[in-house]
Amino acid sequence: MKLIEYIFSCDMIHFSEAIVRKHMKLSESSQNLLMRISALIEQARGTVFSHANTTKTLLFWHIGKVINEDVLEKDRADYGKQIVATLATQLQHSYGRSFEHRNLLRMMQFARQFPNFEIVSPVATQLSWAHIVEVLPLKNTEAKLFYLSEAAKHRLGKRDLHKLIERKAFERADIANIQIAERQDIPFGTFKDPYLLDVLGLHGAFLEADLEAAILNDLEAFILEVGKGLAFVERQKRMIIDGKDFNLDLLFFSRPLRRLLAIELKLGQFHARDKGQMELYLKWLDRYERQGDEEAPIGLILCAETSREQIELLDMSKDGIMVAEYWTALPPKEEFEQKIRSILQEARERASLAQLPEPVEE
Repeated sequence: MKLIEYIFSCDMIHFSEAIVRKHMKLSESSQNLLMRISALIEQARGTVFSHANTTKTLLFWHIGKVINEDVLEKDRADYGKQIVATLATQLQHSYGRSFEHRNLLRMMQFARQFPNFEIVSPVATQLSWAHIVEVLPLKNTEAKLFYLSEAAKHRLGKRDLHKLIERKAFERADIANIQIAERQDIPFGTFKDPYLLDVLGLHGAFLEADLEAAILNDLEAFILEVGKGLAFVERQKRMIIDGKDFNLDLLFFSRPLRRLLAIELKLGQFHARDKGQMELYLKWLDRYERQGDEEAPIGLILCAETSREQIELLDMSKDGIMVAEYWTALPPKEEFEQKIRSILQEARERASLAQLPEPVEE
């Protein structure tokens, strides 16, 4: 009972703040004192909330584990349904809505899906129960861990995490990871394929300059989709080679990777010649723009449509080049999910075929 009361009550913090405000004289000197004490209160409040949230999540995991073990021990499905429903009624009466039947089932699901306490413990210190609930319906364990990791790393709220799941961030990262599998210096999850640029508001026919302008007009949204930690460097980066002008569409610097990221935009399908163009840009950037403490520049070619077999045969990742589609409009939910699944399956099949040994001649 004491544990539950601790988790769901922060009244002492509110009371302390009220006492401080009541007895303070709001002179200029006491204003400073008020601010200092208020800061202490806010800090303590944050600590209490954080600790309470951790305790709550761990408590729910333990409750789910105990119920699962009890149901498994009795080895009767009908008994399990009955006892959980009865238990939920009793707990909800004593401790409130957090222990309603649906949430009790979630606790059991949580304990089943994450049986390793060594994984659960750090998750509980960084994320809320609401975050956990968002990933429970996912079938893929790797996907669950990916989304929880992203939420913790980028301090995402429940809504942002839901949006990430809805936009299939895990599957799109997985498709890109297959393309860069041979690269040891580019972490998995750096790229996605396809990129969803529906937030840019482009409709119907448009020019490459329109796409570039839309990106710069909503640079924040573009960076959130392409990768956090990017700093915009230059648009239409001018390079003079053999006395001729060449222009790179967009140049960014990736703080996590400590390297320049060159981005070329293509309205149509990817062509093999696009690789040569990006290779030229990367070698120029490596010679003239790379700083002493930076890694070698890498490139991202964004196309309206990729030529996946060409990309595989060209083995572009060894040259630090990633090719991905961009979608300026999202299809209906079911169609979107089906297309992503189809692309991922095709990518896995191609990767599997590429790794098959050569047939032995008899």
